[in-house]
Amino acid sequence: MTNLFGMTLEELQAALAPCKVPKYRAKQIAEWLYQRGAADFDAMTNLPKNLRSELAEKFTIGRPKIKARLDSQDEKTTKFLLEFADGIAIETVLMRQPYGNSICVSTQAGCNMGCAFCASTLHGMARNLTCGEILSQAVVINDMLREESGGKVDTMVIMGSGEPLMNYEEVVKFLRLVHESYTLGLGYRNITLSTSGIVPGMYQLAEEGMPISLSVSLHAPNQELRSEIMPINRKYPLQDVVAAAKNYADKTKRRVTYEYILIDQLNDGEKQAKELTALLHGQLASVNLIPINPVVERNLLRPSKARIDWFEGYLASHHVNVTVRREMGTDIQAACGQLRNKHLQDKK
Repeated sequence: MTNLFGMTLEELQAALAPCKVPKYRAKQIAEWLYQRGAADFDAMTNLPKNLRSELAEKFTIGRPKIKARLDSQDEKTTKFLLEFADGIAIETVLMRQPYGNSICVSTQAGCNMGCAFCASTLHGMARNLTCGEILSQAVVINDMLREESGGKVDTMVIMGSGEPLMNYEEVVKFLRLVHESYTLGLGYRNITLSTSGIVPGMYQLAEEGMPISLSVSLHAPNQELRSEIMPINRKYPLQDVVAAAKNYADKTKRRVTYEYILIDQLNDGEKQAKELTALLHGQLASVNLIPINPVVERNLLRPSKARIDWFEGYLASHHVNVTVRREMGTDIQAACGQLRNKHLQDKK
């Protein structure tokens, strides 16, 4: 049977055409799928009963199961482990921010980028997610917010497990679909995509005409150190990554954010601060410092508060736009991959 979840309105109309479903009915079905939480066709009460029965015989609604849910003690962060029909599980995080509800979605089940500081890559990548599977993460949380508080998803970061630009077509289809009025109607400027530096994908994304924000996982200011902690840097060198990011800012007029995980005695010294300042000189960019959330298997440590404050102060005094990420959800393993890894270990 054909899964309707993840189809655009035009794709729904084409899929339903053999059933002689009028186009306005396809719009109603889309709203049930993406805005009204329908898990089956019986819930679609403004459709004729015979049509609901016919749809149930020919189509499915591929929503994931909530396998686990963890709520932080401060009630500001909720982490979900969602499981799809084939048994693959992925993570999604809700962060209740002062400016609204923000979600972090995954684009792959696991990751094969091999970054030295990340839990997502410990078990490699199982597979890419489809447009519908990425969208379902946002829809499940949007449904929950509507039921619990009358709220909705306001902003989104594509920073969960996986490298989104290695799943380019499905991610771009998702970005366009989540923007549609019959889904979540999320503004492009409320979406941030994070990449480890897939240079061809960065150039391609700049041409899509979607003014989303781009975030680049930098984490080191020179070629040697970045290659040590991010193997992808050997394929797409640092200078090429920075050039692609600058092109993105020039094309879209959107400030690029460079993510920089601070790791004690590795990339948090004066040498690295000077190199980072020089690397980003004159760019429409900002730096988001992220004190590492230690992963047991990685044996990398968090710098002291004094070292974090010094690094931030150095960048700021040299005219680099810099912030330190506010931590959320450390008590519920909110860092990428931690909950999924526990799930995989429990299955053994």
